[in-house]
Amino acid sequence: MPPEPSGGAALHYRALEGLYRSAPVNALFDSEIEIPREGQARVTFTVTEQAYHAAGAAHGTIYFKMLDDAAFYAANTLVTDRFLLTTSFNLHFTKPVRAGRVVAEGRWISGRRRVLVAESRLVDAEGDEIGRGTGTFMRSRIALSGLEGYRG
Repeated sequence: MPPEPSGGAALHYRALEGLYRSAPVNALFDSEIEIPREGQARVTFTVTEQAYHAAGAAHGTIYFKMLDDAAFYAANTLVTDRFLLTTSFNLHFTKPVRAGRVVAEGRWISGRRRVLVAESRLVDAEGDEIGRGTGTFMRSRIALSGLEGYRG
């Protein structure tokens, strides 16, 4: 197991976690983020019936939200000055989820300059993979230091 991040890296990861918590959209979800090290992020969600489609399982929008968040934050660990923007995202649904805790695990794949690629997967409470995604993220002109949630 790699050592816990320290110094500037740890401060950046904690600031990214604060940024996640500060986003108004995240008040709509019972979720929490953890950034353990560079290139990784884990977002834990509780899926409830409020996210269901008419057939009684979580709507695809919740899959996208969970997968995008984990991949985005995994990628943004490598960028300390700018907010990233999702430019594309591919989703693969492998199992419906009805309710309970779901963990989105994000991992940076490639790119460090202008465009970064990260993948993520969703694991349900039984430990089954229920979805997978790959995203492309681009550096924006938005300075992280200018975002209230990042500054804490």
